[in-house]
Amino acid sequence: MYTDTEGIIFKQVKTVNGRRMVLLFSDKFGKISAGTSIHEKSKGKSALAMRPFTYGKYELFKNRDSYHINSAEVIKSYYRIGEDVEKYMFSSYVLEFTEKLLQEEEPSPELFRLILDFFEIMERRSKKYLTLIVAYQLKALQLSGSMPVIRNCVLCGGREELMNFNVKEGGLVCNKCYLKNNLNSNDTLIYPVSFGIVDVLKYIMDNPLKSFENLALDQDLLKQLKQMVRSYVAYHLDISELKSESFLIE
Repeated sequence: MYTDTEGIIFKQVKTVNGRRMVLLFSDKFGKISAGTSIHEKSKGKSALAMRPFTYGKYELFKNRDSYHINSAEVIKSYYRIGEDVEKYMFSSYVLEFTEKLLQEEEPSPELFRLILDFFEIMERRSKKYLTLIVAYQLKALQLSGSMPVIRNCVLCGGREELMNFNVKEGGLVCNKCYLKNNLNSNDTLIYPVSFGIVDVLKYIMDNPLKSFENLALDQDLLKQLKQMVRSYVAYHLDISELKSESFLIE
């Protein structure tokens, strides 16, 4: 069966006889693996759509258990990301994180639009990239149904004195539950949080990623948010030790 899809290439691996296996984020089919003889150094318009940070249209042949990319064309190239080493590294992390977050062949059109929004913003942004990365991660968790509980206590449902983020429980814990359950402040998976962090978490949930285009969070707050997200996705989603994680230094 022949079909087409819009998509973004996560990564590609050389196989044999000049062929490659491509991991594609498709707006129709979700994360799929596809074979192809096209690669980014080939001649012709199809090759341009195989480059990193390119939003393309891909013609696929699908049989019972595999995909093949026959041709491709560029819808939009975010080439400026590739021209800046720092942007390239941060954006590579976002691609790797998103790829780990997705399940095979489960469409996620909202997350697909989110990553395109990220590319648009990253192209225009000139500094303070980590704010955008953390905001993207939290929005991606929200859209995938994996967002931690942040509007009320994950244990009792109360909304007052939300003073700790409990990774194991999956969200904020009020002070009463913290004391009642004898939670240990030395537990590395419990983070004391300020009202500022709670407000930022709520803002991220309630606003589109584009609202972060010109925003930069306080460095101390950002450092704590980054660590909370890192611990949360490692514990609940088994997303850890990403190859590009060392890039997240700002």
